[in-house]
Amino acid sequence: MEHWLSLGSLPVEVVLVLVGLAMLAGWVDSIGGGGGLITIPALLWAGIPPVQVLATNKLQSSFGSLTATLNYTRQGLLKPSDYKVAVVLTFIGSALGALIVQQIDSSILNKIIPFLMILFAIYFIFAPALTDQDRQRRMSHTGFALIIGMGIGFYDGFFGPGTGTFFVMAAVLLLGLGIQRATGLTKLLNFTSNLAALMIFAAHGEVLWVLGLLMGLGQIVGSFLGSQMASKHGAKLIRPVLVIVSLAVSIKLFVFS
Repeated sequence: MEHWLSLGSLPVEVVLVLVGLAMLAGWVDSIGGGGGLITIPALLWAGIPPVQVLATNKLQSSFGSLTATLNYTRQGLLKPSDYKVAVVLTFIGSALGALIVQQIDSSILNKIIPFLMILFAIYFIFAPALTDQDRQRRMSHTGFALIIGMGIGFYDGFFGPGTGTFFVMAAVLLLGLGIQRATGLTKLLNFTSNLAALMIFAAHGEVLWVLGLLMGLGQIVGSFLGSQMASKHGAKLIRPVLVIVSLAVSIKLFVFS
């Protein structure tokens, strides 16, 4: 079946809307995460079956997370070679999550995650130490890779909402990174988990490649602009976006689950 090679019955104007929304999602994702809150409902609105929505969303968001990763690296806010173990374990965790979610109902997480996201939003609002400056590290890179990389990677492959926020929080609180560097690391690990889940979905023939690649172009533009702004403005921009994303994820899961 060659459904994944075509745009099916989607009108040109619908495709253009999806590409535009992917650009907006790339901007949001590169700063505070949560771009899937824009693209997943948009793909469902276009009438695409849910499994293909999840698969295609992983494809298009991979372009955004890769673009942001490269831009943060170019800006000197990320050195990927420092996090090789985290990348490997995040990949493994996400792949396992994407495999297991096909066998287990993940709806129970709808009842847990909103409360965590609200707590994160409160923390981002009131924590005075959430700045661009690095702080004392509380966990080794290996421990971070094993617990956070594999754990949140598994969560992203299994469920997903709020993954970027979880990574940022862990990088700030456990590795002591300033919020700019934490966001850069988050995009690297986001790309890793996106790629792993994408490979699982692709193996099952669920990815709409043409649509995902077109939306990926929008992601590239939005992610480049967003990561440029985050690099320039730092915590003054990233902090409020993280608060908004945390609350948006909570509302989405409370209201629509």
